[in-house]
Amino acid sequence: MTESDSGLPQLGRWNGPEDLQRLQEKQLAQTVVWASRSPFYRDRLDAAALPTTVADLADLPLTTKQDLRDNYPFGMLAVPRERLATYHESSGTAGRPTPSYYTAEDWTDLAERFARKWIGISGEDVFLVRTPYALLLTGHLAQAAGRLRGATVVPGDNRSLAMPYARVVRVMHDLGVTLTWSVPTECLIWGAAATAAGHRPGDDFPALRALFVGGEPLTSARRARISRMWGVPVIEEYGSTETGSLAGECEHGRMHLWADRALFEVYDPKTGTVSADGEGQLVVTPLFREAMPLLRYNLEDDVSVSFDGCDCGWDLPTVQVLGRAAFGHRVGDATVTQHRLEELVFSLPDSYQVVFWRARAEPDALRVEIEVPEEHREAAQTELAASVRSAFGVGCEVTGLAPGTLVPHEALTTMPDVVKPRSLFGPDEDWGKALLYY
Repeated sequence: MTESDSGLPQLGRWNGPEDLQRLQEKQLAQTVVWASRSPFYRDRLDAAALPTTVADLADLPLTTKQDLRDNYPFGMLAVPRERLATYHESSGTAGRPTPSYYTAEDWTDLAERFARKWIGISGEDVFLVRTPYALLLTGHLAQAAGRLRGATVVPGDNRSLAMPYARVVRVMHDLGVTLTWSVPTECLIWGAAATAAGHRPGDDFPALRALFVGGEPLTSARRARISRMWGVPVIEEYGSTETGSLAGECEHGRMHLWADRALFEVYDPKTGTVSADGEGQLVVTPLFREAMPLLRYNLEDDVSVSFDGCDCGWDLPTVQVLGRAAFGHRVGDATVTQHRLEELVFSLPDSYQVVFWRARAEPDALRVEIEVPEEHREAAQTELAASVRSAFGVGCEVTGLAPGTLVPHEALTTMPDVVKPRSLFGPDEDWGKALLYY
């Protein structure tokens, strides 16, 4: 299926915010009808006055993550069970799982949204998917988008015994991988693993065109470092297992909300008010999801949404995700955030070769450990400590560690066997491995 024959809205098919809103409201009525078929929304919606406009929708209460947990597993289901194509759960859920499910038709929308990469995905690409497949949406989403565009997909998974870092690097090199999808940290570890294998990340992978990343905070300094390391663009994605891709970058580096496929609101939890733009928590109503419609679903991510113009011409609002950068720990009178601290670490000169680090916030001082070669250790320690004191006004102790201390060399180079369980062994074999699954 190509992007043009799916029947779903495509980029560039509207002119300005008013035309975009008409497109949204045209689909909203159908979305509300779908929602009214689920047990959860059946109790919330008045059949005599179903909302048909954005203004009407604002009268409904927000749907929360707790609502999804309370209705596990199929209380949000709006289609017959036999129509479901996949079932998923979010990561990091405390207590009851947060379920999500999709029909085959829902998957067309999901795949198209993820495939909206300004650099493009085509049949000439070899696409390494290096995010989890188990229950989460992320790996399946990238695979579906790659296949939709005709790419050869390499299902690398993440944290799999079958795919250690040495094998990732071998696959990238030998298969001529052109595109990857992972969390940003993976790209740094691949660089170290490539070096350990005798490769130069920026030179010995000539087929590589771009690194697609998401799923964890990414500062501009770390992003730039990854891009310099591999010599290709780093393209960020924003979304969730409950919704799929919600925003992607244009060629000018701005993150745009897919407002032709979903309605977005900005919710102020202090006042209870909503607006189309500004700062607050992002609320989303997917417009082309039948299996598990979500009306005014609060992602609880702090964002800033703007309708400022962009030279890309997409005519879509832009978003900055703020919540992931805001969390921090108190040190003295200051709050130290990972986002700001990461900026300082990756602002050190590339020649110092500082890639892996960790920090502990203590009541009176910040303690930071960095991997750094001995010849750069003193300079790196001094410069980073000075940067921290200047940025936060707190005491800082930086300790330089030998490379391989935080990320062991063995983790980058070993290729362990994947054990397949069996019960019959020969006289010289270790039958202690019987029924071993790990």
